[in-house]
Amino acid sequence: MAKRVVRAKKSIESLKKEIELHFAKLEKDLSKGNIDRGRYHTKEIQRSLISALKIKMKILGKIDENLLESYNKKLKFFFEKYGLE
Repeated sequence: MAKRVVRAKKSIESLKKEIELHFAKLEKDLSKGNIDRGRYHTKEIQRSLISALKIKMKILGKIDENLLESYNKKLKFFFEKYGLE
């Protein structure tokens, strides 16, 4: 297996862990009423982590739409529940 593919697979797993970590932080901050930090986490997930995940999946040629959709549904839930923008 090519080095680039191995690195892409490892980085995808790392990004998934990072996204889950940010979702946990998001939930914790919003439950404590810290809306501004919650907004930060949603932007970080949406703009940075999910975008990077899509790029890495493109490198492998396998974009997992179900995974991306599940992350977007989670974000939408937090947007609707807490009125985040």
